[in-house]
Amino acid sequence: VSQSRYQAERLRELRVVLIGHRPDVSLKVNGSLGEAEMSEQIYGPILDFLADHKPKTIEQVNQAVTDRGIVFSQVVQSIMVLAGAGHLVLVQDEAVIGKAKKVTDKLNAHLLKKARGSSDVAYLASPVSGGGYPVNRFQQLFLLALAQGKKQPVEWAQFAWSILAAQGQKLVKEGKAVESAEENLAELTPQAQTFAEKQLPILKALQIA
Repeated sequence: VSQSRYQAERLRELRVVLIGHRPDVSLKVNGSLGEAEMSEQIYGPILDFLADHKPKTIEQVNQAVTDRGIVFSQVVQSIMVLAGAGHLVLVQDEAVIGKAKKVTDKLNAHLLKKARGSSDVAYLASPVSGGGYPVNRFQQLFLLALAQGKKQPVEWAQFAWSILAAQGQKLVKEGKAVESAEENLAELTPQAQTFAEKQLPILKALQIA
């Protein structure tokens, strides 16, 4: 097998995962030549196929969109652009993920514990990508609630508020502190619902949650 053939086969075996919420993924990218808009006809089917946030090989992506007239070179270019824009990450080998998860689980547990008292760390570690993923303090508290068996977003909001209230902290809206417990819960609950719909599936795919 020639070197170029081997490289092409390895390229097809590479796995990627979508780390953006599909409806929110912008088809506009900024580069050295300014802003450019990606073709919906090419990028749309690729993003739709990746929208379940499950790791897919480049060959699987290629097979899924070939009937849309999209050729392999366009798939590769699209994945490179989407990765460069931060919408996709490469997935590590399963053996690497298995070893890394033992470490990332401990690290994330430590960081989530710290989130009870501060917002110093806004990232959690993924064994899937081998990197960090942005997760703000409230989202980390929602993850803590989930780990404690609370299944509904409204319960996550109540859990987060109980921690904030015990520390005399309040949410800030339009530059002003949100005073009552009811108002704070009214701010946290939709955040928890959005987290459940948009961020949690990605965190599960990245094996953070």
